[in-house]
Amino acid sequence: MEKIGLIAGNRRFPILFSEAAKKKGAHLVAVAIKGDTSPGLKKYVDKIYWLGLSEFSRLFEIFRQEGITKVVMAGQISPQRLFSKEITKSGELKEMLAAVKDKKADTIFGAIAEKLNNAGLQLLDSTTFLEDLLPGKGTLSKREPDFAGWEDIYFGLELAKEIAFLDIGQTVAVKDKAIVAIEALEGTDNLIKRAGKLSREGFTIVKVSKPKQDLRFDIPVVGLNTVKNLIQAKARCLAIESGKTLFLDQQQAVRLADRKGLGLVAV
Repeated sequence: MEKIGLIAGNRRFPILFSEAAKKKGAHLVAVAIKGDTSPGLKKYVDKIYWLGLSEFSRLFEIFRQEGITKVVMAGQISPQRLFSKEITKSGELKEMLAAVKDKKADTIFGAIAEKLNNAGLQLLDSTTFLEDLLPGKGTLSKREPDFAGWEDIYFGLELAKEIAFLDIGQTVAVKDKAIVAIEALEGTDNLIKRAGKLSREGFTIVKVSKPKQDLRFDIPVVGLNTVKNLIQAKARCLAIESGKTLFLDQQQAVRLADRKGLGLVAV
C-alpha cells in the first residue's frame, strides 16, 4: 500500500479525495487544521493529526515520523485566517509569509510547496485519484442556456481568465454582459451571495482555472454547496471550465439544479 500524506483543509474535498485514494489502496495519514477541517474526515483516513495554524512546523515532523514522502493538499483554509493572530504565533509561518513578495494564492501555496520539497516531500497534484470528478465539455443540467445566457457565459469566460491570470481570483459574476462581481480573497460562496444582493436574480457565475494552473494546489472546485448558494441567490447559471474544475458531489448537485431550474455547463 502506498503511504500518502494529506494536508486537509475545509469542506468536502479532503473527504472525497480520501474515499477515492482508499479505493485505490492508498494508506492515508492526514494532518487536519483545527477550525477548518471536518471532524468527519477521521472516518476516511488511517491516521489523523489535528494542528492549529500556529503549529504549522509540526507538519514536517509528523510526515517524517510516519515515513511519508508524497503529500497532497486538499481543501482550503478560511482566507480571513491569513490576518489572524494565529499567524503571529508560528515563527516559521510568520517568517515564510514575511519573505514572500506578495500574498497572492499562487505565491503563498508556492512557498509552502517549496518548504515541503526542502523537507524531502513531493507534493502531488490535488486531482490525484479524482480524474472522474473533472467534467468534460457540455451541458450538465436539463436546463441549457439560451442565446443571451451563452453570451453572458462567454463574456464572463474572457473576464475570468484575465483575473485568473493576475491571480486575483478565478470566478466572476455577470448579468446581461455587465460585470456584477469579481472574486478576490472572500471565495466563491461569498461572491455568489454578494452577486445575488447586487443583481437580485438572473446572474451567471463563471469559474475557470488559471492560464498556467498548478494542479498541486488552488485548482477550481465546485460542489453541492455551490449549487445551494446559487439557488438561494437566484442565479441563472453556473459555467465551469471543462476538464480543469473539480465538481464534488456532482450527481446530487445536478439533481438539485434540475429541480430548481438552474443551468450547469462545462465550457
